[in-house]
This record gives sequence, C-alpha cells and structure tokens, in this order.
Amino acid sequence: MGNILIVAELAANGAIRDSSYEVVTLARRLAEATGRGTRGLVLGSGVADAAEKFAAAGAGETLVVDDPALANYNVEGFNKAIRAAVSAAEADVVLLSNSPIGWDVAPRVAAGLDAAFVSDCFNIEGNDSGLTLFRRIFNGKLDAELGVAGPLVATVQPGANDAFEGSADGGTKPLEVALDGLRAQYVETKQAESTGVDLSKADIIVSGGRGVGAPEKFGEVIQPLADALGGAMGASRPVVDAGWLDHPYQVGSSGQIVTPKLYVACGISGAIQHLVGMKGSNYVIAINKDPDAPIFEVADIGVVADLFDIVPALTEAVGAAKG
Repeated sequence: MGNILIVAELAANGAIRDSSYEVVTLARRLAEATGRGTRGLVLGSGVADAAEKFAAAGAGETLVVDDPALANYNVEGFNKAIRAAVSAAEADVVLLSNSPIGWDVAPRVAAGLDAAFVSDCFNIEGNDSGLTLFRRIFNGKLDAELGVAGPLVATVQPGANDAFEGSADGGTKPLEVALDGLRAQYVETKQAESTGVDLSKADIIVSGGRGVGAPEKFGEVIQPLADALGGAMGASRPVVDAGWLDHPYQVGSSGQIVTPKLYVACGISGAIQHLVGMKGSNYVIAINKDPDAPIFEVADIGVVADLFDIVPALTEAVGAAKG
C-alpha cells in the first residue's frame, strides 16, 4: 500500500483553487481509513509560495515541480511531472479535481501508470482490501459504486466535499523533471468575455426557471431578490437554452455544481440534471405553482404559489428587515 498524491490546480492568479482543498479533505479521510499517507504536488512556474500554503493546509509533504515549461498548462508536461511525482511519493492513488485540466491529463496519467481511472467521484471509501468509489451516472439519475483493487487515478467532483480546515507540518520538496523536448507548446491564451458570475462561491443563490416567463423578468423579479439577500442569480438549463441568460448562470450537471447555504428556486420544476447541480445546498426554498413539481422533493420549504405574488413580496420583506 502506497500514499495518496493530491495534485493541486492553480488559478490564473497563481493561487490554488478551492476545489483542490476539497480534494485534500477527501484524501485525508481516505488516508485515515486505509493507513495511507498524503502527499501534495504543485506544478507551475514560480509556485514556491503556493506549494508552502498547500503543504501547510493539509496536503502533507508537497512536491514542487517549478519549471518555466509549466508556466501555462501543457498536457504533455503535466503528464510527465505527475508520473514522476507518483514515483517520488510512492503513491498508488492519485487525486485531481474534476476540472477541464483534470479531464485532460488524468486519463493519460492513468494509462501511463497502467492504473484504473474513474472520473467525477463524489466520495471514495477504502479498507485493507481495496477502494470503493462513488460517482453519479446517467445525468445524476443513479449513483454508481465501483470497486478498485490496484493503483488508481481519479478526479473528484467540485463541491462534493468541504474545503479542508486544518493544518499539516508537511513542508515542501523540489522535484526535478526533464521537460525539454515537449511536443506540445503553449501559443497564446484568448480570454472569453467574462460575465463575472461564479456561482460555485456564492453563499446565497436565487435561481429562476421557465416559470419566470420571459428574459426581462429575471432583471425585474429574480435579480432584485438576489440583491436583497446579498446573493447571486442563477438559472435552469431551459432558460439558458432559450438564450434568456448566458451559460455561466446555469445550475446543473451541464452547468455549475453549487453548494450554497441558501438556494431559492423560483419557477423551476426540478429536472434531474438541475437537482444534481443544487441538491448539496444547505437549505432550499422552492416556489412553484405545480404542487407535484419534483423540486419540492429536495426543498426544506415548499411554497405552492405564483412566483410573481411571492418573490416581490419576499424582496420587499427582506429590504424592510434590513432597514
């Protein structure tokens, strides 16, 4: 039995993404159950400070591959560095966030190590005889349970675990990896126009569905309640498909997976792909005219009423309560 290697992912500003600290939580829980140790890995250029933070925030001893060739994501370079880190850390389990980088590099790492690969896990359990992984399939309709007896590379669903709260006196250790002669070369980054929407970090989300009726009603009814509560506005997939709001507002398996403290669903029936994206919310309020709407199955409070009667009144009440 080896160790668990946690591969950190860096944002454009050089900070480690929150989703990587969520992977730390899962890794430490698995390590405690199986008797493994945890090791971190930070890849990039000029990443010493980020590596120190990752090591101290629960990852344990963290390997650092600091090379100008990794200043921008390079699948070939990341693949070589991760596989070298697996050997250096004596790891038999490699965990990454289920992000576009994770989707791209994790299967290549698994193939190179002749290891099992499982994507988008929300939990991993284990004992002396092997590991059990849990992931949602068929657009969230079913939970699959998979058993793995040998080496494993897995990606972990963002939002499925809380970010690790604790510390570890792991320190960092440089790892030299030969990255010359990479066939894949970084050319340029073209930044898409940003909407400024990041629902994954919102503590309060007010979402609207087809029941809102028209695109202008989001600005007139849904956004004011979100503003009054100090939260963000979201939407269901049919709203985005209709072009009423841009894709970053979409909550669901094909949009953003969110875990706010409060989620208010207005005029959303509750299709399974939407429920997958928000059912990890701490408290859910659903407003819908249909008493049989599936959204009520996950709601803590269900209001069977016209949202145009309830939402403006609720917005006014919140404003009055705040003075």
